Amino acid sequence: MVVDDDPDAVAILSHYLRAEGFTPIETSSGAQCLRIAQREPPDLILMDLMMPEMDGLEVCRALRRDATTNAIPVIVVTALDDLDARAGAMQLGVDEFIVKPVPRRHLITRIKAQLGARAATRATEEAVVRLAAIRRK
Repeated sequence: MVVDDDPDAVAILSHYLRAEGFTPIETSSGAQCLRIAQREPPDLILMDLMMPEMDGLEVCRALRRDATTNAIPVIVVTALDDLDARAGAMQLGVDEFIVKPVPRRHLITRIKAQLGARAATRATEEAVVRLAAIRRK
């Protein structure tokens, strides 16, 4: 999912994703991101910090509080190159913090790393459940 109030940023990031074979969901607001993520959790969220009404930090806080969305990797992609913003985002559970303009190769590498880590976590969780079921028998 790509979340940014700037349509040009959404278009660029979505183009990068499509070129790599991903199918991005595009949204221009934090509130819309939360609604979509609740219905159909995306594999990963690319999100700007500076958005009207609900900024990226508020969205991340809401994602992390909800059991349905708390494990979705979040990569902040922002023009805000500020250590306090970076620290605040990381404290809220943001997985990556990338400053615009984003080199395509760097972004795709970070996305693939986060998706790989999430897949490994899911596999471990499933193995634990299977092992517990075997032990109960």
